[in-house]
Amino acid sequence: MKKRVLLAYSLTILLWGSAFPAIKVGLQSYSPQHLAVLRLLIGAVGLIIFAVMRGIRLPDKKDVPIILLLGFLGFTVYHTALNFGEKDVSAGVASLLVSTTPIFSAILSVVFLKERLTKLGWIGSIIAFIGVALISFGMGGSVSAFALGSLFILIAALGESFYFVFQTNYLKKYGSLPFTVYTIVAGSLFMLFFLPGISSEIANASAQSTYAVIYLGLFPTVIPYFALAYITSEVGASEATSSLYLTPAVALIISWLLLGEIPTLVSLIGGAFTLIGVSLSNLKFTKEKKHRSEKIQKEVGDEELREKT
Repeated sequence: MKKRVLLAYSLTILLWGSAFPAIKVGLQSYSPQHLAVLRLLIGAVGLIIFAVMRGIRLPDKKDVPIILLLGFLGFTVYHTALNFGEKDVSAGVASLLVSTTPIFSAILSVVFLKERLTKLGWIGSIIAFIGVALISFGMGGSVSAFALGSLFILIAALGESFYFVFQTNYLKKYGSLPFTVYTIVAGSLFMLFFLPGISSEIANASAQSTYAVIYLGLFPTVIPYFALAYITSEVGASEATSSLYLTPAVALIISWLLLGEIPTLVSLIGGAFTLIGVSLSNLKFTKEKKHRSEKIQKEVGDEELREKT
């Protein structure tokens, strides 16, 4: 693997893994909605500056409604629901629950895009959700609070899944970086609804929580998208996203070191089930895409052979 690709992988996994414990630190002083507002606004400002410097054009007017919708689902819903979930769920466990996003994406593709989910895909989905159940059983404390927190995080994963499933055509049209700028700015616009009361929270917040919010806005919200775009251009989308299964491991380690959060053995086993299930489902899609590619290449080769004959 090229050194630059390896560096981009490491940066993406580290930053996204660090976001979960950073949210916990931010929630010590900020409400979930105000934490999401500040994180997205900081990220949006950084991306707007980047867009101006790079001369990124504005999207076509006809695409603005879907960009607003995807920005709402992928960023407004995701970040707000994740923050509410982490009030009752540890950072490491939250990262494991968010890892169900590819499973939701596969199911949404079946329902809305009429894609076919094979037996291996369904088996992977079932194993992943068994893992989610084990994570739930393995947590101590208030069962009702944890259940509510888990529900918020699964809503966050579902919102992000809608974003990933329906962005494909627009990524081809605009490119990954411009489209990311459009949707994060769109998601930030919906967050303006939560602005009332934010000034008093900023004034009363601890320096540690405020630094965590600034870190979240400038680093995990912005940089991994640039790194992932570079990785995708070098090795392809499937290989690029498969490495992100390491994100929960990084989140668990950082949460243990910084916050002293130690997940139970049952929760870790549930996390392993979840990641195995997601991996099986992803393996199915990878093989299916490879089969389609090989079939197309064979058809092209047969056609060329017929022409020569």
